[in-house]
Amino acid sequence: MSTTPVAQIGFGQVRHTRLRPKRHQFVYDNFFVMLPMRHLHEPQSMGGLAVNRGAAISFHDCDHGDGRGPEQGGALAWMDALLERAGIVDADGEIWLHAYPRMLGYAFKPVSFWYCHRADGTLRAIVVEVNNTFGERHCYLLDQPAYGVELQAEKCFHVSPFCSVAGNYRFRFVRTSHGAQDSMVVRVDHDDAGGPLLNTSVSGTLHPLTPLTLRRAFWRYPAMTAMVMARIHWQALRIWQKRVGFHRKPPAPEHFVTR
Repeated sequence: MSTTPVAQIGFGQVRHTRLRPKRHQFVYDNFFVMLPMRHLHEPQSMGGLAVNRGAAISFHDCDHGDGRGPEQGGALAWMDALLERAGIVDADGEIWLHAYPRMLGYAFKPVSFWYCHRADGTLRAIVVEVNNTFGERHCYLLDQPAYGVELQAEKCFHVSPFCSVAGNYRFRFVRTSHGAQDSMVVRVDHDDAGGPLLNTSVSGTLHPLTPLTLRRAFWRYPAMTAMVMARIHWQALRIWQKRVGFHRKPPAPEHFVTR
């Protein structure tokens, strides 16, 4: 007997540490949602989250992938097509999207994670969807991942003007249970020719998405997505003041997906 999946909301922190040439670090409290995308249009799964309509907190298909709306199958159809083009035909189970929602109609999502499962519930692939502040988007496809196991990808997409497009990312995804409570930690570290450069993480304690937890998120972080953009520019100013080298934006990668 199958159980209908219920969307989750995670309350936690974003951490960022630059190791050189000048040390720079910050921590911000925030929240994210984890949505069962194959059940996106089933109200019993979404816990009151507005889908493709205006609300204080909402999800819109067009904020992901190639921007297609629900009339073209939405973000799920885009993800299924991406996996099929990559030769991954057995990710036919649930696909969970770990992302920031829209807040008061505004969306900016520096990074989102798509956890793609087989029909038996085992993890088949993870797609890391990255947006920069220049309106560009790129995806890193991690094949045959496992929770707790480090995965690597060559960096090929410009994100920060204080980091060159060189080196590698190291990804680690950890999901743990504490009784009835789950938590999620995603680490994304960047190494270049000189060794470790950036250590970043997104973490949160997971709760079922309900009208109550949505209200809690809104009243605690009413301008969260706008603040994400503001904080990116504020931290960039602080790094610039430390005289860290500046890199001009190169052209976007030829291919939309790096495997």
